[in-house]
Amino acid sequence: MEPIAVQVQRVRSHAEPLPLPRYQTDGASGMDLLADIDGEWTLQPLERRAVPTGLAIALPPGFEGQVRPRSGLALRHGVTCLNSPGTIDADYRGEVQVILANLSGAPFSLRRGERIAQLIVAPVVRAALVEVEVLQATTRGSGGFGSTGV
Repeated sequence: MEPIAVQVQRVRSHAEPLPLPRYQTDGASGMDLLADIDGEWTLQPLERRAVPTGLAIALPPGFEGQVRPRSGLALRHGVTCLNSPGTIDADYRGEVQVILANLSGAPFSLRRGERIAQLIVAPVVRAALVEVEVLQATTRGSGGFGSTGV
């Protein structure tokens, strides 16, 4: 698979800059985003906070960034991303931040450089909405949650 070029800019300077996001394995779909914070932050139970990554990116037209939770944080600590998956549009040039929430009953300590989320770069298909009087019928029809038996 041929990678696409995504420009990355550091939005603040540190004496010891964090490594850029990278894929942890050859088959990984996402790159780990790191917490670009000073010192340590504590997320109290049920608290949410935007955590900076220190990076801005320029995605090529026709692509989006998806910010997703890390399964290890969710399983071990009850910490996940709100607004998930978060979307980074191709025309956004601000700092990428991750909205973390502590859904556990215990405080969670977050340190500089800790892996906090995954960034997926994916193609986008634009839709052209066409208004009609009646939609084509399907077997499911207008059945909602649980209507397929799952």
